[in-house]
Amino acid sequence: MKYHLTKSIITYVVLAATAFLPAWAEKPSAKPKLRIVLVGDSTVNDGGGWGYGFKRFLGDDVVCTNVAANGRSSKSFIAEGRWEKALALKGDYYLIQFGHNDEPGKGPDRETDPATTYVQNLARYVDDARAIGAKPVLVTSLTRRNFEPSGQGRLAPSLMPYVAAMKKLAAEKQVPIVDLHARSVEYCEKIGPVATARLNPAGKDGRPDTTHLNAEGRIVFARLVIEELRQAVPDLAPHLLAQPVNPAPSIN
Repeated sequence: MKYHLTKSIITYVVLAATAFLPAWAEKPSAKPKLRIVLVGDSTVNDGGGWGYGFKRFLGDDVVCTNVAANGRSSKSFIAEGRWEKALALKGDYYLIQFGHNDEPGKGPDRETDPATTYVQNLARYVDDARAIGAKPVLVTSLTRRNFEPSGQGRLAPSLMPYVAAMKKLAAEKQVPIVDLHARSVEYCEKIGPVATARLNPAGKDGRPDTTHLNAEGRIVFARLVIEELRQAVPDLAPHLLAQPVNPAPSIN
């Protein structure tokens, strides 16, 4: 009888003590998810770029935040404080793509020179990301899908100076690079003008928009980013899916 009474008292004490344990002591905490931040312009964002499709290729152990914004260049993204806010997200990886709005004709608030100011801006993105312990990954610009009038099935390039400048900086700073420009040119020229046109959304004027992407295009070009990223950053490979999850975008 005394034995059973003592055992009951001990059990009661243990249960009572457990009830007051803090939440973190009750069970091991879940492993934090990998954080990826996408930085860039409208060809990266979720509405008309490859960003939405990119998210469909990520495993459940990854959280991806897309802060890419329409009309921004490597210059204006910093000047507007958007880069500072992106850094505050404390991402593990930052995928950075600019170029479209850095070109001549975009106005003094956005234009950069590929040999000087563009490279200086990219260097800041790389250095700032590394300063918070994150890993930057540079992404060359998605090609504009304008074919030459010759009928030979070749695209008319416009972003090459910016692409070359990014590649040079990546080599100098030993930054992983996803050459989306080369892959997207290769892909479009392979499938030809007719099939490529199926990836274009309609512009506000009703004409085909050869810069941004429709629902299918967001998946197609995101797949190219994923394929290149798997090679450029092997540590990310286990977190990348071979096929997209729920590939139909909610944004058209």
